[in-house]
Amino acid sequence: MHDFSFSDALLTWYDQHGRHDLPWQVADDPYKVWVSEIMLQQTQVKTVLQYFDRFIERFPTVETLGQASWDDVAPYWAGLGYYARARNLHKAAAIVSQQGKFPETLEQWIELPGIGPSTAGALMSLGLRQYGVIMDGNVKRVLARFFAIEDDLSKPVHERALWNIAEQLCPHERNHDYTQAIMDLGATVCTPKKPLCLYCPMQQHCQAYQQGLEQQLPFKKAKKPVPVKTADVLLIQSGDEWLWQQRESHGLWGGLYCLPIIEQATELQQIERHFKLQAQVSSVQINHSFTHFTWLLHEKLFHVEHDQKEQLSIELGGIWLNPAAAIAKGVPTAMKKLITAKPKAEDIK
Repeated sequence: MHDFSFSDALLTWYDQHGRHDLPWQVADDPYKVWVSEIMLQQTQVKTVLQYFDRFIERFPTVETLGQASWDDVAPYWAGLGYYARARNLHKAAAIVSQQGKFPETLEQWIELPGIGPSTAGALMSLGLRQYGVIMDGNVKRVLARFFAIEDDLSKPVHERALWNIAEQLCPHERNHDYTQAIMDLGATVCTPKKPLCLYCPMQQHCQAYQQGLEQQLPFKKAKKPVPVKTADVLLIQSGDEWLWQQRESHGLWGGLYCLPIIEQATELQQIERHFKLQAQVSSVQINHSFTHFTWLLHEKLFHVEHDQKEQLSIELGGIWLNPAAAIAKGVPTAMKKLITAKPKAEDIK
């Protein structure tokens, strides 16, 4: 199994079956490739396609993104999740627009916030059409199956060994096509579940296929059950407006607008006493899963008079917005779930 046969077989397959019409597949625009690569981290292509064009229409160049405020950027990422990605992209765009040119080497890309060796490799290869090697989930899966690698690839020593293999296989000629091809093969044929081995150009040489291990590889650690946390989410309503808080720029849902979330029952009681609020009965609760835990949010509905609005917004650090205005500023998916699940006020009275 020589590397030329791997790359040749892959490129022949790609020419016929690869994806050639993705909106970021442009020869002379590293910025579009960059935005797509960050969006594609931990997110599937079909989801990214719903966000990419809108984002690029609003921020067509690295300069427009770098000079925009976070409040301008947030609504265009809201719902995509993993918001630290967007904040790093925004910070890095400011750096690049100040420098006046894109990084030209792997090391320069890695110096930017939010860019590791694999994303930097993709930017060298797909963005600048230079030599670059990537190691995303698709590549790990294709190589782990092709070579029947049973090691735990989350361990640095085994991941390094896989990087060595990836570098040996990666050709200098048609490098950007090869990079796209190996991702496409993983995304469309060598899929995590039920891989379509019958259609795979590597089938005859794939060691996992020969040993009947394609479903077992790559090695997966047994998943720990994720903890469930509960919290109250306060829907403080006056007319058609609700009280929203902008979350801290770091941490969960950083920089997005949220209804107040209270994790301690004692804190909720203090708020109710202090503002003389009385919760109305609401049966709405939503589940929202993160990587490390699931949040079970119980809605607490409060109607307040117009003359209480100013005191509440000052003391709770919030602003009054109707749901559409909040969505326009950028809210996480969990809040959109709450907006659509909210019972009508007349049902509750």
